[in-house]
Amino acid sequence: MPDEQRMAALVAFTARSFTTGFPVPFGACIVETASGKPLLRTVNAVAQQFDTSCHAEVRAIRLATKKLKRLSLAGYTLYTTCEPCPMCMSAALWARLDRVVYGATIEDAARHCDQIHIPAREVATRGDLRCVVDGPVLQSKCYELFTHPVMRRVFRQWRPGKKSKQHA
Repeated sequence: MPDEQRMAALVAFTARSFTTGFPVPFGACIVETASGKPLLRTVNAVAQQFDTSCHAEVRAIRLATKKLKRLSLAGYTLYTTCEPCPMCMSAALWARLDRVVYGATIEDAARHCDQIHIPAREVATRGDLRCVVDGPVLQSKCYELFTHPVMRRVFRQWRPGKKSKQHA
């Protein structure tokens, strides 16, 4: 299954969060690189868990290492609806993922919520660990998660008294 199909499936999975009490535009899944066999998928749970490190990518990595009962995710690829922040990209490197494939960019996300503006590729080149970073893949489809009416309301709650940068 090509990257576009995996990303489209992840977008659909992530959009289902809009019908829950914790809607988010950030979703992640991990698949076996060679076979494409899915291991797991999850969404951001920062608000749900009261944990600022509970980004979708970090959650996916934590769940995958527990499921496999090993620290290394060599042989696996992480798909994410948004370019990983430096924390998430660092976690991907430490987990030794083969690849990270992202949809929307950090700049796309920054139109709606606070971001650290360091590209995932830059983080990936700054250390001894290696990971291929590919993206954006289906950028406009992933960005639609951020512009969905449910998310527009949520972003206003995340930034009370502050309009999204897109509407400032």
